[in-house]
Amino acid sequence: MKGSWTNALVKRLPRRGSTAMGVATAFWVIAHGMTLSLPAAAQSTRDPLSYSALLTKIDSGEVNRIEIDPTQRVARVTLEGQKKGDPPREVPLFDNYGEITKKALANKVDITVQPTQDNGAVMGILANLLLFFLLIGGLLMILRRSSNAPGGPGQAMSFGKSRARFQMEAKTGVMFDDVAGIEEAKEELQEVVTFLKKPERFTAVGARIPKGVLLIGPPGTGKTLLAKAIAGEAGVPFFSISGSEFVEMFVGVGASRVRDLFKKAKENAPCIIFIDEIDAVGRQRGAGIGGGNDEREQTLNQLLTEMDGFEGNTGIIIIAATNRPDVLDSALLRPGRFDRQVMVDLPSYKGRLGILEVHARNKKLAPDISLETIARRTPGFSGAELANLLNEAAILTARRRKDAVTMLEIDDAIDRVTIGLTLTPLLDSKKKRLIAYHEIGHALLMTLLKNSDPLNKVTIIPRSGGIGGFAQQAFNEEMIDSGLYTRAWLTDRITIALGGRAAEVEVFGDAEVTAGASSDIKAVADLAREMVTRYGMSDLGLVALESAGSEVFLGRGLSPRTEYSEDVSTQIDQQVRGIAVKCYEEARKVIRENRTLVDRLVDQLLEEETIEGEDFRRIVTEVTGQQVAVSAPVL
Repeated sequence: MKGSWTNALVKRLPRRGSTAMGVATAFWVIAHGMTLSLPAAAQSTRDPLSYSALLTKIDSGEVNRIEIDPTQRVARVTLEGQKKGDPPREVPLFDNYGEITKKALANKVDITVQPTQDNGAVMGILANLLLFFLLIGGLLMILRRSSNAPGGPGQAMSFGKSRARFQMEAKTGVMFDDVAGIEEAKEELQEVVTFLKKPERFTAVGARIPKGVLLIGPPGTGKTLLAKAIAGEAGVPFFSISGSEFVEMFVGVGASRVRDLFKKAKENAPCIIFIDEIDAVGRQRGAGIGGGNDEREQTLNQLLTEMDGFEGNTGIIIIAATNRPDVLDSALLRPGRFDRQVMVDLPSYKGRLGILEVHARNKKLAPDISLETIARRTPGFSGAELANLLNEAAILTARRRKDAVTMLEIDDAIDRVTIGLTLTPLLDSKKKRLIAYHEIGHALLMTLLKNSDPLNKVTIIPRSGGIGGFAQQAFNEEMIDSGLYTRAWLTDRITIALGGRAAEVEVFGDAEVTAGASSDIKAVADLAREMVTRYGMSDLGLVALESAGSEVFLGRGLSPRTEYSEDVSTQIDQQVRGIAVKCYEEARKVIRENRTLVDRLVDQLLEEETIEGEDFRRIVTEVTGQQVAVSAPVL
């Protein structure tokens, strides 16, 4: 059975990779060494003697020979009359075995001292050396694997190298036809493509090729896609890197990566370098809480030098993207570095229609799908949101096991993206009726107020995020895009927001008012304050008392700076409260005068759970006898 447990252990160890086999071999060698450390003559006897029995046999003359092994503390005894092939009998010894020696000499018994060779120390050293070599081998194996992995920690000696992804002409795969909704930006950047393709046309008349183009716009408007399209149209190499990839923990690493990036670009000129989220490295120097960051500032300084420093980078055009241009350093924005700043804004109706046509190429749409209708229903959507909208509609189609996307899936996808996921409808209860009155209050004011945008639909089907129901408007796109809000439109917006609370008070009384209007009241406070402090639409006159927002990340607005006295602050609060109270009274008056209509609309909403805008206006016209406007006045 010697070594059987080690053999079993080796068999059970996993045999994948050299590390597991090395560990198994180590176990086997150590165990085998422990076995070898045992003396060859240490074999068990059939009838061992006790110490006292040995002394008795020596005195009686029955002992022929005694061999003492002090290493293993055992005496091997050969008795008189013992057969020649039988092994000697073993007697365990104590620390002092002088009594056995005295008796053996007195009785003239042949006694010898023969220590066995001790292999334990040698095998211990060998086992330690083997363990050391196994640890070294495992460490080298880990370092080798990590050094082979892209960007792994094993590349410790190359952390200053650029991590830019290098893409040749065929790998971008994006052309201007694939980018829709930003026609003005494409026209602006078409010259950059011509610069790269035919620079002699401009250099012949003394024109200088622009060194940098800064794309500015909200997230999801297609800035990265536009940069790839420029490289695809020009047919030049394309380097892309994020601004955060320059900055590391060690000072000087970012600057080294900038130098390495431009070195690669010079070797492949003409080419395009695209830096996404450049605000991560290009913020204003010496600004912010606690001062500037040395590593980031050195990286920015190196970038400024490379763009327009002691030597020119002929044929290299830098395209950067950001949605926070106000935090960028002024030295980065001057002519000679970023010569052009191109706005990539949210798409208009035509832009949204073009984006939908691009993303609908690989979608199976039903014949009744109208992309024009979808474009009109999605003002304020970015290109990424429109792509996500069609994708959500396709997912809903597959879940419902339909062959093609219909308008039902499009409507549900719009609600899911803008409001939230549809939940299980509420059971018929007091809560459901209260929510119905609240939403009908909003919807009725949307329909009856003269300067309001028309109602799209009202529903009491709950949505994720704690939304029990909603009344949705179809906003005037021209007014929303231009930002030219009239005072009458803003006042009606506040009145509509307070319509839910007004309906609760008129129907259930003050004691039954709920907290469901909390978000409406917050929106009212913000909008009324803007009317007073920014738009000059109050009795305080034409004064701008507050800015659009503070820039805490630039070290500004850390403590709120008031631009007016405490007396003016009190007047602002009074004006805000006055606007809210006036609109609230108007909302209650409309609900009170149309109480019968409200009850009828609530009963139908409880039955159908969703009422479309056309059906809602038809019922209002039947009951009141007045024609309801379908759209708000257009500027």
